[in-house]
Amino acid sequence: MKHLVLTTLILLSCLSSFAQRSCGAMENLQHQLATNPDMAIRMEAIENQTQHFVQSSSNHQRTLITIPVVFHIIHNGDALGTNENISDTYIMAQLDQLNKDCRKLNADASLIPAVFTGVAADAEIEFCLAERKPDGTATTGIEHLNMGAASWEDTQIEATLKPQTIWDRNRYFNVWSVAFGGNSTGLLGYAQFPGGAANTDGVVCLYSSFGSTTTPNPAGGQYAKGRTLTHETGHWLNLYHIWGDANCGNDQVNDTPTQQTSNFGCPTYPHITCSNGAAGDMFMNYMDYVDDACMYMFTGGQKARIQALFASGGARASLATSNGCTAPDAVSNNSAGEDCSDPLPFCTDSGDTFSAGINQPSAPAGNNYGCLGSQPNPIWYYLRNSRPGQYQYTRK
Repeated sequence: MKHLVLTTLILLSCLSSFAQRSCGAMENLQHQLATNPDMAIRMEAIENQTQHFVQSSSNHQRTLITIPVVFHIIHNGDALGTNENISDTYIMAQLDQLNKDCRKLNADASLIPAVFTGVAADAEIEFCLAERKPDGTATTGIEHLNMGAASWEDTQIEATLKPQTIWDRNRYFNVWSVAFGGNSTGLLGYAQFPGGAANTDGVVCLYSSFGSTTTPNPAGGQYAKGRTLTHETGHWLNLYHIWGDANCGNDQVNDTPTQQTSNFGCPTYPHITCSNGAAGDMFMNYMDYVDDACMYMFTGGQKARIQALFASGGARASLATSNGCTAPDAVSNNSAGEDCSDPLPFCTDSGDTFSAGINQPSAPAGNNYGCLGSQPNPIWYYLRNSRPGQYQYTRK
């Protein structure tokens, strides 16, 4: 039952008419299979590595994994905070919600039925806003991009928007906020599973779904509390829908009950299907289709699938060592020619205040100066900054 035919799912997209979530994966599947016939082979290899990891009990104790994330806010020239050019307030609220959900720090985890509390899990994964771009320059991790279109179909997103705006998927988790339109009107979001194309990797969500349980998006209805991104991030982290996208199907996770199909709204507990016992469906799982207010858990089995991606040989292992959340070095010129990676302490006379010190050489015009090491023979560095003061920087 736990064998997965990996040619059946590549990219999931979840639809919303603000009545219920639904999914239309097959069109995206057929498109990606047609354009990338090797994807099924890659996904089968990923599944084999995942199952090996899950079955090896020694692999289940992991350290916290932190992944750099960049938010691409796509708009059509709207003022910041207007329509699809959502304000950073909702992005920060969304990031906070995503992290709480992944770490089982969400306040509504207290609502998990007692029968499921034993399998509810902290996935030990969190996300930090990128502080450096792929070219090494500084960033806030949120970019507002006027792409000259009021709305987007998923085919346009895959063919044009993503390839033009994506950051290196081996170093960043890419999230796009868009207004869907045309044939994609009603889309709530979609994600690409591990193994997909490098220039389309990431998650796309409807702009009005960005928010949190404490800062809901006023335009989002029952999908205003940030759980769309949590759900889609689950797919990006190799989780399938809890009902296995089939009648009493299989989601490749041992500790989630078999259930007949997706649940919508806020079901009354217990909801029993597929002879799954007194506990019934785990409809409060992030990988079901209930409203944002009614989903609030991952399981230990889902955590194991997530963690497998970052183990040795895992499909997303490079993200665990990305420097995307490390601010760029402020030091630019090393006049003495020493290796800037030396972890030397700051000069004892000036600390990290760039002011006159012993044996200070002349700073080039337009630069301030500092030093590393101890007197009387420090290593002097120059900063391309017009003002003296206190600065934090790291060396690689």
